[in-house]
Amino acid sequence: MNTPLADQLRPKTLDEFVGQTHLIGEGKPLTLAARSGNLQSMILWGPPGVGKTTLARILARSSEANLVELSAVLSGVKDIREVVLVAQKNRKEFDQQTLVFVDEVHRFNKTQQDAFLPHVESGLFIFIGATTENPSFEVNNALLSRATVYVLESLTEAALSVVLERGVMYLGMSGCVDETAKALIVSHADGDARKILNILEIVVTAARDANQEVIDGDFVTSALPRIFRLFDKQGDAFYDNISALHKSVRGSSPDASLYWLTRMIDGGVDPLYIGRRMIRMAVEDIGLADPRALTVALDAVSAFERLGSPEGDLALAQCVLYLACAPKSNAVYTAYNNASVFVQARGSSGVPTHLRNAPTKLMKELGHSDGYRYPHHEQDGYVPNVQYFPDGVEPEQFYRPVSRGLEIKIKEKLDRLKQLDARVDSSRGVKK
Repeated sequence: MNTPLADQLRPKTLDEFVGQTHLIGEGKPLTLAARSGNLQSMILWGPPGVGKTTLARILARSSEANLVELSAVLSGVKDIREVVLVAQKNRKEFDQQTLVFVDEVHRFNKTQQDAFLPHVESGLFIFIGATTENPSFEVNNALLSRATVYVLESLTEAALSVVLERGVMYLGMSGCVDETAKALIVSHADGDARKILNILEIVVTAARDANQEVIDGDFVTSALPRIFRLFDKQGDAFYDNISALHKSVRGSSPDASLYWLTRMIDGGVDPLYIGRRMIRMAVEDIGLADPRALTVALDAVSAFERLGSPEGDLALAQCVLYLACAPKSNAVYTAYNNASVFVQARGSSGVPTHLRNAPTKLMKELGHSDGYRYPHHEQDGYVPNVQYFPDGVEPEQFYRPVSRGLEIKIKEKLDRLKQLDARVDSSRGVKK
């Protein structure tokens, strides 16, 4: 089996590395780390084909560390335990540092990520994770706090051109690929070094099979399969496109939302990834203004899982149009964040006695549930002025429904309940 061109031309040193000039170069952080040989745990975040794996290998060589590579897709806790044993052996028998590189680290679950923590903390091994997903969402806070995050960017056209020229020379095609053909190949690469070399390899193989001595623009167009249709002319990473989709939905623009959805699917983005993001949109940007939005998003993902592409694409299209047209509210999102800050600032407070569970005689004798009034037995199904917050914790209003969609009715109900509370207080002479 032939080794892909992208692997054959993988850089071995930072001097050969192309792109990421904000991280690599004189006085830049990864260059300084490589020169010092004193590596710290890090996470390399960026789109495909920008050099995450290559950088990890170069850094391992620069530090003379023993490199162990794991794929989060194929590895589990058992593999992590084996890595720990290898690292312990290297330290004990050879006095050698181990560098553990985990590709697609976002695919590890919480248990798998937690398995790294004690060994990263103890310095048993250096951890380098690579991810195409935002580590703020996909990596545990505990692990994230122990690693420096470096953001890698899609390659510019100039950087892609350097990679392309290397490939042309390596394949012995110098002078055989005209400038129009090169420009087309660069434009189809979408900021991805691996992709540009794959495209070049396909085109050159097709030219040799057709006895084509000169590769021009027309030949490139005819040789490329549909899979290499342009996804992002500006070289923006795919997470910028998902951001555009999210903001179009939030901005209630169905046509723009459908455009970004179609563009991403056409460009090869995993439709289920898009579906998961739309579930997030339904909760974050629509919430209780239209609770059906979450059901629509979940059903769309379920339909796609059953049908696959292209039939299931239509379910995602229906979902994105529904989300874009739905009334918008981030009240749930804001309420949850406010409640999280509130709880973290105050720690754990005891549950009031009247709210405690009393399944046994002893608990009842201890006063658990004493004074609790069952709302279903009360007028309007509501007991005014019950303390539901812990003792000593001043009640806070986290949730503030907006005047859109179903939240209009929710706001009316909450206002009515507040009036009942005020009425009871007034009758008791309690000053509010």
